[in-house]
Amino acid sequence: MPPITRRDFLKLAALTGGAAAMGSTQKFGIETLTQGRSLAASPDQKGVIIFVFDAMTARDLSVYGYPRATTPNLERLAARSTVFHAHNSAGNYTTPGTASLLTGTYPWTHRALNISGLIARKYVNNNLFHAFGKSFHRIAYSQNIYVTYQLDQFGEDVDELINPEAFSVVDQVIGSNFSHDRDAAYRAFDDFLTENSEIPASLVFGLISRLLLRRQLALYKNTDYPAGPPRTSNYSLFFQLKDVMDGVLEHLKRTSSALPRLAYYHLWAPHGPYRPTPQFANTFIDNYKPNTKPAHRFANDISTSDLRTHRSHYDEYIANVDNEFGRILDFMEKDGLLEKNYLVITSDHGEMFERGEDGHITPLLFDPVIHSPLIISSPGQTSRTDITTATSSVDVLPTLLSLAGQKIPDWCEGQLLPGLGGTFDAQRSTFTVEAKTNPAFAPITKATVAMRKGSYKLIYYTGYEGEASFELYDHETDLEEMNDLYPKQPAIAKTLRAELLDTLLSVNNKIKS
Repeated sequence: MPPITRRDFLKLAALTGGAAAMGSTQKFGIETLTQGRSLAASPDQKGVIIFVFDAMTARDLSVYGYPRATTPNLERLAARSTVFHAHNSAGNYTTPGTASLLTGTYPWTHRALNISGLIARKYVNNNLFHAFGKSFHRIAYSQNIYVTYQLDQFGEDVDELINPEAFSVVDQVIGSNFSHDRDAAYRAFDDFLTENSEIPASLVFGLISRLLLRRQLALYKNTDYPAGPPRTSNYSLFFQLKDVMDGVLEHLKRTSSALPRLAYYHLWAPHGPYRPTPQFANTFIDNYKPNTKPAHRFANDISTSDLRTHRSHYDEYIANVDNEFGRILDFMEKDGLLEKNYLVITSDHGEMFERGEDGHITPLLFDPVIHSPLIISSPGQTSRTDITTATSSVDVLPTLLSLAGQKIPDWCEGQLLPGLGGTFDAQRSTFTVEAKTNPAFAPITKATVAMRKGSYKLIYYTGYEGEASFELYDHETDLEEMNDLYPKQPAIAKTLRAELLDTLLSVNNKIKS
């Protein structure tokens, strides 16, 4: 019997009934959704290039003072940038964190609360690409399919939408073959029938998918990844860091004359699984020992030794990512792109290795899992500016619009970033919401909500086992969040609690009405 090919598998998939048109579709590397529009460059208008590194916490970056030398190239960029030291994501995992970044609204507004959730239909036009408008050439790429769901929602506002598998070495992603309804295909095939979790939903297609994938991986030979290349979660999509950076680099070169541009590149790494190349593996076998913190009641009870091992692998992966990104930075400097564009480096959320928990799929909202890097290099900037004021991912959209001379829409819930048009506001409150098991369009009753006000951070747990509870930390004296002040400073706790609960009540009342 001849070996089953990927084409054979797609033919078999067509027999399921929902894929009758599969044979007439084609697989796109880069799909241009809008054609025929003039892309003539304006000599004065600056563009915007955004890099989102998935699951990159600011707490493990040497550019922010981390003792391991994880980010020498980001340090080089920071020397000519505005660097934000207390920047928090509005969510602690991809779906709400990215949606807040792209809409400038909090999770309780855009409602992309659940894993792989979507932005509420009535708010779909409230996005970064729509706000910049047709005077910009708007580009979007994400290796993370959860983000692709949201980018597809913005389809009418995106001129080039690059498929998640575009720069991969091995892929068996089926949904991209359905150009007219990719989201439904991703969910039906890649998230359901053929998902590479422990037990696939379909024994037939799951088995065929695994056999095909095993065959493809057996043909993959590369000394850079002796244990196999990195992959994106349970999707059949494997990549090399070098190839992804090369793909983005070539795309930057190809579109370098199409100014002004708005380009959004959402890269999977350093999201797990952490697979650095041999050059960076075992780089951080050292004497660094982060603070040991007591296990939290909502954590997974992972041992301290395992957490330290996972963290070392994560740090090695960050160093690998930074090294590859250095080549893009070299090109941007040489080609003059940094003189023509605002360059933004950030993440959708962080990663934690403490209190018995690792990763970010957690109800916890401690600093490592929500403290995101934010580095913005302005055209012509030659020195570093450090901003220690607390900021939020909802602030990025209005700030970029302002810098590009565009109107800030009234639906935006963020403010202009200090140092880039905004001012320091000690009384301002920002929020992070974790509500992945709360119904998307119901009042928020099962969640963790963190409120940052000045140096204080109040965390509220509600809807879990036991009564609702609070924790309070002062980042000015306790950045490691070791000293819970909630029972020790009742006056401050009472004031902050009232504000957080009033805010949540107001949000929930809008949902009910």
